[in-house]
Amino acid sequence: MVTHLSTGFIPRRAVGLVVESLSGFRVVVLHGARQVGKTTLARALATDIGATYATLDDADQRDVAAADPPTFISATGTPLVIDEVQRVGDPLVLAIKAQVDRNDQPGQFLITGSTNFLTVPSIAETLAGRVDIVTLWPLSQGELHSGSDDFVDRAFGSPEQLLTSRHAPIDRASYFEALCAGGYPAVQRMAARTRRRWFARYVETVLAREIELIADIRRAGALTSMIRYLAATTAQELVLSTIAGRVGIDRGTAQSYLPWLETVFLIHQVPAWSRNLTAKVVKRPKIYLTDTGVAAALLGKDPTALMRPTEPATGALFETFIANELCKQLTWSATPARLYHFRDSDGAEVDLVLEADDGRVLGIEVKATSTPRSDDFRWLARMRDRLDHAGGHFTGGLVLHTGQRRLPFGDRLLALPASDLWR
Repeated sequence: MVTHLSTGFIPRRAVGLVVESLSGFRVVVLHGARQVGKTTLARALATDIGATYATLDDADQRDVAAADPPTFISATGTPLVIDEVQRVGDPLVLAIKAQVDRNDQPGQFLITGSTNFLTVPSIAETLAGRVDIVTLWPLSQGELHSGSDDFVDRAFGSPEQLLTSRHAPIDRASYFEALCAGGYPAVQRMAARTRRRWFARYVETVLAREIELIADIRRAGALTSMIRYLAATTAQELVLSTIAGRVGIDRGTAQSYLPWLETVFLIHQVPAWSRNLTAKVVKRPKIYLTDTGVAAALLGKDPTALMRPTEPATGALFETFIANELCKQLTWSATPARLYHFRDSDGAEVDLVLEADDGRVLGIEVKATSTPRSDDFRWLARMRDRLDHAGGHFTGGLVLHTGQRRLPFGDRLLALPASDLWR
């Protein structure tokens, strides 16, 4: 299958995953937030594989597909790329299922959606065993700047080798410029003031178009209040009662609204990690805004504000920035791994924990400082010692910072410039 894409297209690492999946699965779902580039990618792939392209954002095509999904599919034939399939939803998905049940040829359908298919049980169950799902995140820093984006594989391969990188770290101000720009393709060349307006309109559009139209939302204004509160508390643990109290809704309503914000990719959760190192592990997940550009805009923060030593939002937004870069890399890394966080009731806390499928563990602390200190490693050292004592596989403990130096801080403990994630 040809993988060359049209000129002017920012190379996306998800392309290889989609092409690989089309060779083995009858249906491939490419899902992600609005404006992350799904349509551009889907159009280019349709051309490369000789598929018909249909977008259900077009009212005429949507009406035809909704009126008679089987006829819509048979009239266009396969391979078929259907963009924004959630516009018709279950009836069209059922017609796709019927088609691929009659023909087990791989690569018949590439469908895209701006809702998280993993959170829509009817769709996930209907296509079970027939579908692979690829998530398209906002642009990674490696995609934006032609970097390697292979930190997960390098870190699990040999953490000590990370000290020998020859890439010059970026300066501290550049981190906050990148953080406030986020990863949506449309904003990358915008002036800061225009970009802030784009982010505001984007959140309004997603809440109104993607959630209010498909969900039974009785207090739509609470969604706006909720996403603003979550931006202010990004990188913190999920406490529903606190969210409900701050937003002015009951806990049950907060519990029902939160999944919708995940479904449209405005937020994501990082679960708590435990290897039974202590019986006092706190099991609440952390909530992160999916894009730090959106988060910073909702908070009214710009790079100048985040550079101030007394700015309280800097640490949480920088941790969110790093967590999101890791999540993006985990979709394509050769090392199968998952992202967690760790905290126990005694106060021990590690911002992020990467655990490979074979049990190897990397602990990561994120510091917005340019000068890492020994004290930054105290919980990583405790995690190392407890895992070693329990016969675990502690691979390394890393402090990612905004400074310039790569430094060893003891047995398997390293301080690295955060830009080493993608350079």
